[in-house]
Amino acid sequence: MVLSAKQTLPTKIGLFRRNPSSSLRRSPVSLSFPSTELPKRTVLAVSKPLHLSSLRAKSPVVRCEAYEADRSEPQPIDDAAAAETKSEAAKKLKIGIYFATWWALNVVFNIYNKKVLNAYPYPWLTSTLSLAAGSLMMLISWAVGIVETPKTDFDFWKTLFPVAVAHTIGHVAATVSMSKVAVSFTHIIKSGEPAFSVLVSRFLLGETFPTSVYLSLIPIIGGCALSALTELNFNMIGFMGAMISNLAFVFRNIFSKKGMKGKSVSGMNYYACLSMLSLLILTPFAIAVEGPQMWVDGWQTALATVGPQFVWWVAAQSVFYHLYNQVSYMSLDQISPLTFSVGNTMKRISVIVSSIIIFRTPVQPVNALGAAIAILGTFLYSQGHGGRH
Repeated sequence: MVLSAKQTLPTKIGLFRRNPSSSLRRSPVSLSFPSTELPKRTVLAVSKPLHLSSLRAKSPVVRCEAYEADRSEPQPIDDAAAAETKSEAAKKLKIGIYFATWWALNVVFNIYNKKVLNAYPYPWLTSTLSLAAGSLMMLISWAVGIVETPKTDFDFWKTLFPVAVAHTIGHVAATVSMSKVAVSFTHIIKSGEPAFSVLVSRFLLGETFPTSVYLSLIPIIGGCALSALTELNFNMIGFMGAMISNLAFVFRNIFSKKGMKGKSVSGMNYYACLSMLSLLILTPFAIAVEGPQMWVDGWQTALATVGPQFVWWVAAQSVFYHLYNQVSYMSLDQISPLTFSVGNTMKRISVIVSSIIIFRTPVQPVNALGAAIAILGTFLYSQGHGGRH
């Protein structure tokens, strides 16, 4: 729109004009604006008459154009978006701390667990002590108010029972394996757990997976087989213990997913309840398989061989077992199953490498190659699996 304005005196434009000697009045001005272009609350007043000449397309003096205030003016900072960005950064830092703690605790547990089993080859009692230590720690935490006591009912314990059975079998089988073979070998075989997961889910639960998942099983199975065939300290009981542990933990994960649906129990308390129920299941079997007399004789032999520090080893392996599992369940509360799976793969690498260094485990190049292939397959599996669960 083009306006041409002429006047001899300065013009003041405002909402209203007040003459000191007269009452408030508006200057009559006649303007023809399309109603859609003029803001509804616009009031135009002038202190001196404004003479309008005819509207002409040539020689424009003033050019009036509409604009959108929200685009032409700077926007205020979105506090909600800024807070959300900070929240995301804090969450990533929290997950990073969880992962680092989880891996460190797992490495320490495996080292002390192997030290105990070398001097005291009673995996059933060792497994029982691990669960007992964790149960005692959580009961004390609930009693003094460090951790809020979970609200559970009969249905909760009923759904937890199959999880506890699978957890107990997996825990004992892994400990039996580590009592017979090197820690690194046990964890190389346990890196084949995804293969068991796919097979169980496919044939027992009827689930289907992308082709990439099935292809990732080739390096997993091939790498584990190559490591087993070239393992210098191969032992069939140790090998079978790791395999049974894989199968048991697959069922534990399946039952755990079903059991945690709709439950308000935190990851920390869920694992605490799991430990207590597993302890009740395991204790009578541990007594039947090994027995108090064997434990007492073995304990005296270990003290005579290692010295008083053996007691510290047992306490450390028991406490660190609970702590690393507790942190892993707390991590699962914060992340997707895919991220957890990748973290678990990286955990195995840290355990394998650290145990080889600390225990000076002899490793042939072909054995190391098999381990690398199996772990690579596990990583590819986690990517192809896409966090389906």
